[in-house]
Amino acid sequence: MRGVWTAQQVRESEAVLLGRTAEGALMRRAAFGLAVHARRMLARSGQVSGRRVALLVGAGNNGGDALWAGVELRRRGVGVTAVLLDVARAHPEGLAALRRAGGRFVDVDAGLVAALGADLVIDGIVGISGRGPLREPAARLVAAVDHAGVPVLAVDLPSGVDPDTGAVDGPAVTATATVTFGALKPVHVLAAHRCGEVHLVDIGLGPLLPGPYAEVLDPADVAARWPVPGPADDKYTQGVVGIAAGSATYPGAAVLSAGAAALATSGMVRFAGTAASLVRDPWPEIVATDSIVDAGQTQAWAVGPGIGTDDAGLAVLSEAIGRNVPLCIDADGISLLALHPDLRAVLRGRPVLITPHDREFARIAGEVGSDRVAAARRAAAELGITVLLKGNATVVADPHGRALVHPSTSSWAATAGSGDVLTGIIGALLAAGLEPWWAAGCGTHVHGLASVLAARGAPAPASRLQAAIPAAIRAIRGI
Repeated sequence: MRGVWTAQQVRESEAVLLGRTAEGALMRRAAFGLAVHARRMLARSGQVSGRRVALLVGAGNNGGDALWAGVELRRRGVGVTAVLLDVARAHPEGLAALRRAGGRFVDVDAGLVAALGADLVIDGIVGISGRGPLREPAARLVAAVDHAGVPVLAVDLPSGVDPDTGAVDGPAVTATATVTFGALKPVHVLAAHRCGEVHLVDIGLGPLLPGPYAEVLDPADVAARWPVPGPADDKYTQGVVGIAAGSATYPGAAVLSAGAAALATSGMVRFAGTAASLVRDPWPEIVATDSIVDAGQTQAWAVGPGIGTDDAGLAVLSEAIGRNVPLCIDADGISLLALHPDLRAVLRGRPVLITPHDREFARIAGEVGSDRVAAARRAAAELGITVLLKGNATVVADPHGRALVHPSTSSWAATAGSGDVLTGIIGALLAAGLEPWWAAGCGTHVHGLASVLAARGAPAPASRLQAAIPAAIRAIRGI
């Protein structure tokens, strides 16, 4: 599991480290790591010596990192041109060092020509203290580089992207890769598509960092908790999940969520709903009944996709809640909770999670806003349950303040029915005994990987995503 720290947490820890380190040593350490990754990017298309790099240099330490990295690149025979966007505030020691190393310095107009003719652009415009979109002339430079398709290596974060929320309110860099120092920041997981491949350079900050703001699951974390049957297990001991989904209007929700639950674990799935006959056809191993009242005993329920928000849907949700087992509530189930505060009160403090997208979230907890982690935390605390806020970066928060972020650099999972598949996966994990926070995190991880495997570079419907669940689990487990 990897931690994520806010800009303020990192700055405070860096201040302590700077007080223990020789002047300039920390920046040189960071710049050396930046130069290493710049050389690797250059080497992908030939030898490093003789290649051209343009530095977009802003004020302060972020620009200083870029300048010192330019010094290291000059020592490897790379042609380095620095475009100074704020000459008066450029890092003086970095400027002097790059001059001594033979680097070129140009104004913005000449810098545009240099950047477009470069093999690599290093974005040292704004660091983690920056806020808001890029201003001119940086915005014009970045737009031209992006249009020309020149690879960009960002220093600490893509300039113009908020370091703590990943929000973009105007012109900003979209990086091919990002080199960050000391710790991952929220931007690297909340705006992964803007960061590209993220490389973390160790500068000795680790022991000084406080508890993380949020965490990211690695495949090993998911593999360690994914339910795998042992020699003494049977279909009951592995967990029996109930799925209440679908209707005459949305029968596909039933097939997608119930089938996903069957593929996610090796236990047993009970389905309850008007689409029971449709579920039995592709999934004869699922025990399907027409009414949740007639469903047998389960260790968890997943309820909501396609059940409707009328009295019939309310009856289904109320019955699932009354079973007093762990619950995953999605889609229409969330809308019903928004309409019936008495049901929300019953759930407080119970092993329950809801899985809203932004619009569903707004119905039950107010607008998400730009800070997705803060929004999910707020809702989890107010509702007293675990909240999984779906999106390109999915956030999981529990009432105790813990937060997980699952980053994504693609949008293959953004397709109709994908959320129904996720609901089935999470329901199965709850039945297997995972607490809601872990069920949400592990389920999201496998769901995201399944979407990538199903797509293989081309759009794929939710049924293909569902079919890729076993392959995703095998990949996570390394088999």
